[in-house]
Amino acid sequence: MIRIGQLKLHPNHSEQELLQKIAKTLRIPEQEILRFQIRKQSIDARKKPQIQYVYTVDVEVKNEKQILKRQKGSQISIAGETLYQFPMTGTKRLDYRPVIIGSGPAGLFCAYLLAEHGFCPVVYERGASVEERTADIETFWTTGVLKPDSNVQFGEGGAGTFSDGKLNTLVKDADGRNRKVLEIFVENGAPEEILYQAKPHIGTDILTDVVRNMRNRIIQWGGEVHFHSRLMDFKLEHGELNSITIVKEGEKKTIPAKHLILAIGHSARDTFELLYKKQIPMCAKAFAVGVRVEHPQAVINASQYGEHPPYVLPNASYKVTANLKNGRGVYSFCMCPGGYVVNASSEEGMLAINGMSYHARDGKNANSAVIVTVTPEDFGSDHPLAGMYFQRMLEKKAYEVGGGCVPVQRFADFCENHVTKKLGTITPQIKGAYQLANVRAIFPEEIAKSIEDGIKSFDRQIQGFANPDVILSGVESRTSSPIRIPRNDAMQVEKTGIYPCGEGAGFAGGITSAAMDGIRTAESISKNFVPFDKRL
Repeated sequence: MIRIGQLKLHPNHSEQELLQKIAKTLRIPEQEILRFQIRKQSIDARKKPQIQYVYTVDVEVKNEKQILKRQKGSQISIAGETLYQFPMTGTKRLDYRPVIIGSGPAGLFCAYLLAEHGFCPVVYERGASVEERTADIETFWTTGVLKPDSNVQFGEGGAGTFSDGKLNTLVKDADGRNRKVLEIFVENGAPEEILYQAKPHIGTDILTDVVRNMRNRIIQWGGEVHFHSRLMDFKLEHGELNSITIVKEGEKKTIPAKHLILAIGHSARDTFELLYKKQIPMCAKAFAVGVRVEHPQAVINASQYGEHPPYVLPNASYKVTANLKNGRGVYSFCMCPGGYVVNASSEEGMLAINGMSYHARDGKNANSAVIVTVTPEDFGSDHPLAGMYFQRMLEKKAYEVGGGCVPVQRFADFCENHVTKKLGTITPQIKGAYQLANVRAIFPEEIAKSIEDGIKSFDRQIQGFANPDVILSGVESRTSSPIRIPRNDAMQVEKTGIYPCGEGAGFAGGITSAAMDGIRTAESISKNFVPFDKRL
């Protein structure tokens, strides 16, 4: 097939216009085009108000060789892409089924690939199924009654299920895992356009169905998925895994196990403490903390597209960064066009927030985390779990400042360091109760000042970003894992049979990268062991 890049059309174009553009670029009649497939779509708004969609397409034509000979320049080439191949080279016998702890993106995709290829994995998820979990979260947002094991952080699908469902990643992907993740999502109900959008997203309302469909396929292929089942303990003999203990509704069950995939997510703090107690090597790592900022989506659209674009365009996103004089980096993270701030707490007496969008992204406000890098030097300890304890300190303060509700503050009041008494022109869009408060009081002053300086600097990039009425809420503390669990090339902790993977282990940062890491872990098992359905 022939690949064409940098095809530009106005946003309201038809499919016929795209076909005509392809034919004109190749200098052939439309009838010679057998079919075409969009490989990438993005928006170019650099020359407002002239806004264009930019495409890369793969085209199947008659007489491909002759057509290629006539082409000049770098816009046209032979289509080439690495097709993902799951390795099947193992020779060792599996005595027990692989056990996966956690059903977030890492655990879910690891289980999906293992089940599809005959390894019959068993998944234990401390939280609820996505159906039950959705009801628990809605109840929490309405009543404030928290279920510590069924919330925005814990449950089937992981924390990403109740976020924007963004699927872009900066991870280099020479083996086609990124594409494989997107294809699996589409196979299970995600919209097909995520395969080619430059910034693909699914949205919570669709992602919940996708997650359920993936679980059903895992079971159909011979895997098992158990909910309300928490890893309580594990036993090593001569440095190798021997068994695990699962607790479900107060009952303990010890299970023989030789391969334990820890896809626990970044909020499984009791599991981190268990690993530390068991002397599994860990170290504190840098992450970031901050606030959610809310702007009217119309302000962001005007900044990105111009005041009155002549086209119907999707709600705009943004990405802003700054390096401050104090040496810290501050940047936007997990931007949610037309989204909501959500109470994402998972521990009693503590409060954490996140951002969420539905597929349509049609809420009144845009929100994004504005976060500041923190390092082990900020934690005041060299303990491996010091970053986790630092998160807890901030979340406890956020709970106190907001009286158990999400604390909210106007940016002008944040700068003046006093409680907001009255909202201005912007109304918060928050899932869960909120309380006017002093968000700045949550943070050590250097971090608070960095947030303030960052927002003011972003105003030079997006007019109105530092409007006095902009809404800040806190605390955004779960940006990534505060811990890394070192592993070897076989994805294991030494030769223990324990495979730390995904965001919780410190090897991913978002849905796609965590899913890709789960796939790599499944590959590691496949490279060494024979599937159950192929054993003699």
